[in-house]
Amino acid sequence: MRQETLKIGGMSCAACAKAVEKTVGRIPGVENANVNFATEKLSVTYKDSVITMEDMKQVIKKAGFTAQNDIELREVTIPIGGMSCAACAMGAQKKIGKLDGISDVSVNFATERANVVYDPYKIRISHIKEVIRQAGYEPMDMDSSSKMDDEGIRRQREIGGLKLKFIVSLIFTLPLLYIAMGHMMGLAVPAFVEPSANPMNFAVVQLALTIPVMIAGNKFYTIGFKSLFRKSPNMDSLIAIGTAAAVIYGIYAILQISNGNVHYVKDLYFESAAVIITLILLGKSLEAVSKGKTSEAIKKLMGLQPKTAIVISGGKEIVMAVEEVEVGDIVLVRPGEKIPVDGTVVEGYTLVDESMLTGESIPVEKSTGDAVIGASMNKNGAIRLKATKVGKDTALSQIVKLVEDAQGSKAPIAKMADVISGYFVPVVIAVASGAALMWYLYSGDATFALTIFISVLVIACPCALGLATPTAIMVGTGKGAECGVLIKGGEPLETTHKIGTVVFDKTGTITQGKPQVTDIVSAGTYSQDKILGLAGSAEKGSEHPLGEAIVIEAQIKGIEFKKVEAFKAIPGRGIQVSIEGKEILLGNKRLMDERNITVSLQEESDKLAEEGKTPMFMAAGGKLAGIIAVADTVKESSFEAIKKLHGMGIKIAMITGDNKRTADAIARQVGIDIVLAEVLPQDKANEVKKLQGQGVKVAMVGDGINDAPALAQSNVGMAIGSGTDVAIESADIVLMKSDIMDVVTAIELSRATIKNIKQNLFWAFAYNTAGIPVAAGLLYAFGGPKMNPMFAAAAMSLSSVSVLSNALRLKAFKPSKMN
Repeated sequence: MRQETLKIGGMSCAACAKAVEKTVGRIPGVENANVNFATEKLSVTYKDSVITMEDMKQVIKKAGFTAQNDIELREVTIPIGGMSCAACAMGAQKKIGKLDGISDVSVNFATERANVVYDPYKIRISHIKEVIRQAGYEPMDMDSSSKMDDEGIRRQREIGGLKLKFIVSLIFTLPLLYIAMGHMMGLAVPAFVEPSANPMNFAVVQLALTIPVMIAGNKFYTIGFKSLFRKSPNMDSLIAIGTAAAVIYGIYAILQISNGNVHYVKDLYFESAAVIITLILLGKSLEAVSKGKTSEAIKKLMGLQPKTAIVISGGKEIVMAVEEVEVGDIVLVRPGEKIPVDGTVVEGYTLVDESMLTGESIPVEKSTGDAVIGASMNKNGAIRLKATKVGKDTALSQIVKLVEDAQGSKAPIAKMADVISGYFVPVVIAVASGAALMWYLYSGDATFALTIFISVLVIACPCALGLATPTAIMVGTGKGAECGVLIKGGEPLETTHKIGTVVFDKTGTITQGKPQVTDIVSAGTYSQDKILGLAGSAEKGSEHPLGEAIVIEAQIKGIEFKKVEAFKAIPGRGIQVSIEGKEILLGNKRLMDERNITVSLQEESDKLAEEGKTPMFMAAGGKLAGIIAVADTVKESSFEAIKKLHGMGIKIAMITGDNKRTADAIARQVGIDIVLAEVLPQDKANEVKKLQGQGVKVAMVGDGINDAPALAQSNVGMAIGSGTDVAIESADIVLMKSDIMDVVTAIELSRATIKNIKQNLFWAFAYNTAGIPVAAGLLYAFGGPKMNPMFAAAAMSLSSVSVLSNALRLKAFKPSKMN
């Protein structure tokens, strides 16, 4: 017998776990199978002489789930330098993906990063980096306390280097163009380079001016030919082949001129090679500047973090770098200073501006015992706090990581472009060679065939294709972060625009989540104060919002609480306690029915529910004692948010454990389409699944632990930022301002981003679809113009810059509530 633990993927609810358990339990040789849905693990005891682990995994896979050995896979982000186009990214991705131990890999050309999920027992990061080097690229340092600063410095160096190379190439290209084409336009050309008088000087001077330009663009050759020889050609390969062919043919023409064949003076293409390199260097410079702008949201977030902190040690105030602060340190924060780390106030009173995180402009009071967030602004009082989270664990660092991960991810719509980019360059080389050969066979003119060959190679660069999606995602997720909407990746960003139904949890989402006692109705045996006293005593240890409201009301009225001798929570129904030897039940009507307690106040209960109040029944000693009604007021933004969602063609559902009458009353106030009432916490995910079964994409908006399964089941889970860690972890989008108007913002942003991506992809595809046939001489064959390689280079550079510029338009996005 052997016992193994497998990690199961693809489970969305407890029913899935049961299905896996039954499927594995039926396999011959399996003695025992137990699935834990919470940990997503299968513990199985089996006879390895009858069934192998691999066969068992295949059975689980056929059942619709994934299974892998319970090894903690790790995820790492490796910055990669030296990539020049989407084909480079695809080539690096394929190389890494072939390694044993790699579970998932995604290389993003726009962010120049590889996100790798790997098995640390099978492969090391150093091996992954070595494979990246073998592919012709440079893996860079992953961990740095000032990573964003390093990234900014690197980006500036890259931009500076490209600008310098462009200027050098321009200095030599302008006189080259004048010499090569001046005489054709009737311009005065120095006699010693006049083609008819001094053909040899004319050709050699052009070569001399071209060589510095080629040196300025040397990376196109080193990377391009290296990639070509490795059978993974990229954009640089196209440029290298095209310009090298022009220069080599020019050198051949010089040799012919030296042998007396002076007519070759008309067949020099040095200026084409130089202009191509110069224009592409210009395009690359503009592209680098634009790519730098896409990550400005991260820079703004990082800029919120103070650089230093004042730590109290040995009674002294020590100023140190914020990175040096450790958990447990006592930190002094004076008025007007930013709070350096997350912590708990141990001394002092102040007002703190947390708008950078919550969007709430009104400062929050903070005194001893209150939590404070790093990067928020201390307004008017000196406080001392005990550091609870530092470095990468602070709330701000977690937000930055969320945005970084989202910007580095890929949307499903990008996969098509990635696949095309991977095959595109080899196809282009084949098309260019075929077109050149056909024109040579047709015309017998080698020079014209060479022009066609170079034009096709240069115009067909897949840069625009590779930049179309990731740049829009980078700007879109960054803009979301600025608006307080944290989108965890490209997939939820894309899916959100397809949402047909939004399901809202009621308490704390549509409503304030801070209910108050509004009515107490006695059944006759007990007074109202007695009912409130018993209920308050019963709920004293409860964390349920309705229970808290009862406790607060009892405290306000000065009622003394009695000792609770036994406490039992009944999920989805209420509580059972023992006070002074008497059994007290407090909960909904379902609880009363299950305990066979006659509800004599049904008419009063119905009336309260119709008013939007939640009636809670209390029984003592097996008889109804009375009703306590609690009302939770609707958030001011709920009506406006739901109205806007309706205007976007989206249906609204509300899910609650509350009774149907109360739920209907709330629904009428704000305009809910579908009411799902009296739903137990464990059934929320099933209700979401039922809606999905109608063929619509469903978004779930919630804030509690009981919402987590439903958030995970939905197509897009949206967690209220003030909610529980479990809910936020389960969600795809976090609404940091705890304002459901941001649901509208998230959908609007998704629609704007996907529209932008589709525009980018359309123009990238249209450009290549139209450009390649023109460059191959299609128009010329029907009496139209032929494309000069220089115009091809300009068009190629322009296509990449235009795609980036279009993506940057998203920076102007404003949520409708701000318009």
